[in-house]
Amino acid sequence: MIAFYLEYEYWFAATQLFLAMLGMGATLAPKDFHEVIREPKAVSIGIIMQLIIVPLLALLLIIIAGFPPAIIVGVALIAAIPGGTTSNVFVHLAKGNTPLSITITAITTLACLLTTPYLLELLIAEYMPQDFIMPFAQIAFEITVCLLVPLLLGMLVFRFSSHNAATFSTWCVRLTLLVIVFIVLGSIGAGRLNLEMFGTDNLLRMIGFFLLLAVVANLLPRVMGLNREDRIAIEMEVVVRNINLGLLLNVSLFPASNPALAPIGNIVLFCLLLFGSLQMLLGAVLVGNGRRTKQ
Repeated sequence: MIAFYLEYEYWFAATQLFLAMLGMGATLAPKDFHEVIREPKAVSIGIIMQLIIVPLLALLLIIIAGFPPAIIVGVALIAAIPGGTTSNVFVHLAKGNTPLSITITAITTLACLLTTPYLLELLIAEYMPQDFIMPFAQIAFEITVCLLVPLLLGMLVFRFSSHNAATFSTWCVRLTLLVIVFIVLGSIGAGRLNLEMFGTDNLLRMIGFFLLLAVVANLLPRVMGLNREDRIAIEMEVVVRNINLGLLLNVSLFPASNPALAPIGNIVLFCLLLFGSLQMLLGAVLVGNGRRTKQ
C-alpha cells in the first residue's frame, strides 16, 4: 500500500483539492458576490488581511524568529494560500456574516492564481536548494485545474440543480476527508510524518505562528470598528486556511521521489496537518463562543 501511495501521491493530493473545491462551488451563487457592493469596507479589510497582512506576519516571523529553513517553507506556504472552504461553515455555525465570508473566500481563491506563486517566491526563494526554480506556470496550472475549474463546476451544479446542491456538497466534503485520511496514513507509513523528526521546538514554533494569526485576526477588525458578525467572518477567514491547496502544492513542489526535496516536503506536510488541526480546534471554540454571545 505504501508503494502505491508514493507512486500516486500527487494524484491523491490533487483529488482531495478537486473534491473540496467542487463541494465549495456547490454552495455558491453569483448573488453571494453582491456583498462586495453592499459592504465594501468589511470585504476590503478581509481581503487585505488575507493577501497582505498574513504574508507580512509570516515574513516578520521568518526574519526575526530564526526558524529552520523547512519550517520557513511551511509557514510561507500556509501564508501564501487563501482561506479555506471550512471557514464558511464555521462562520455560519458561529452566527457570523456568512455572505461576507463566502465573498472573501471566493475572491481570495480567484486571486491566489497570481498571488500564491509570487508570495512563495518572495518568502522562500533564498531558503531553497540553489538549483531550485519556482515553477510559476506549474503552480498557476494546478490552481486553475484543481481549484478554479471545480469551483466553477460546483457553481453550475448549484445553478442547474439547487435542490440537490447541498447533498452534493456534503458528499464531496466526505470524500475529501476520506482521501485526506488516506494521505495521512500513507505519509505515516512512508515515514513522511514523524513527530520525533519534526521536533518539539518546531511544534511550538508552528503553534506560535498559528496563535499570532488568531490574535491579529481578532484584534484588527475590532480596531477597524466592524460589527460582531463581520469580525467573526474575517477572523475565520484568516485563521482557517485552504490546507487542501497546501497539500497539493507541497506534493508538487517537494515530491517524495526527489531525494533532495523530500525532506523539506516531510516537514512542510507536518506543518500543514498541524495547522489544519489547530484551525479546526480554534474554529470549534469560536463557534461555541459565537453561539453563546448571540443568545
